[in-house]
Amino acid sequence: MSIQWFPGHMHKARKEIEEVVPKIDVIIEVLDARIPFSSENPLISSIRGDKPCVKILNKRDLADPELTELWIKHLEKEQGVKAIAITTSNLAEVNQITDLCRKLAPHREDMGKQIRTMIMGIPNVGKSTIINCLAGRMIAITGNQPAVTRRQQRINLQNGIVLSDTPGILWPKVENPHSGFRLAATGAVKDTAIEYDEVAFYTVEYLAKAYPERLQERYNLDELPETDIELMEAIGRSRGCLRAGGRIDLHKASEILINELRNGTLGKITLELPEMITEELIQVELDNTRKMEEKIQKKEMRRKRYLKNKR
Repeated sequence: MSIQWFPGHMHKARKEIEEVVPKIDVIIEVLDARIPFSSENPLISSIRGDKPCVKILNKRDLADPELTELWIKHLEKEQGVKAIAITTSNLAEVNQITDLCRKLAPHREDMGKQIRTMIMGIPNVGKSTIINCLAGRMIAITGNQPAVTRRQQRINLQNGIVLSDTPGILWPKVENPHSGFRLAATGAVKDTAIEYDEVAFYTVEYLAKAYPERLQERYNLDELPETDIELMEAIGRSRGCLRAGGRIDLHKASEILINELRNGTLGKITLELPEMITEELIQVELDNTRKMEEKIQKKEMRRKRYLKNKR
């Protein structure tokens, strides 16, 4: 699934962030614990440079706890950052963020100065809710839809830390098609920009391999059908998604599956593993190389035709 979504306010936000980052001591990047790689904005890595960084795997209560621990170890080893998993329903977990910021910028406190932090993340990862928890009051607008925050805010947490909020920004194009599906499945992309059926078929295929027992239990299935369409039909039948003539309403069944994934009704689920990402990125590189070679070949063919016609 290819996603290209770069509204004007996101382009403006990136420019503003780049101007402020040199004055920041610690970067806080919020990720979705269910998709730690796919919810990681590659633009942020290039923007922050060598600034100390805390990766927050939010919504850990919706993610597979064993895989969350795996991702934390992976991020800390491969990226040299500090990573923790939290849920905003647990204030003690949220407050770990400020403790980590102090550990990463002790020189600021030693100088008697405030630690300047910046919180970043793609849309709908819970960034605004985290800010409100840290501030102890409603400051950032929250919503269960992406792209709610539209401008930067500078918030004094009254504990020696100043937090700069930023709008949720996506990068111009999601190269990995698998990431596109996962972003759509977890709600990082507006529902008006996706095809529910397409996303649900991708998601249910993964769930059938990684969490078959969850599907069987939730939708009262004795066994899972072999194909994704048969499985979606079985889910639709279980949920009474019927049209005239007894046909299954696959769109309605798709909405049910995606919504139950998002709200945790299906259980604690993680949609990607580090080794999966490695394989996918290799394939993306191969596909890009192939496309480039095809482009060169077409250009050469056009050149030859031009020379032939010129004679």
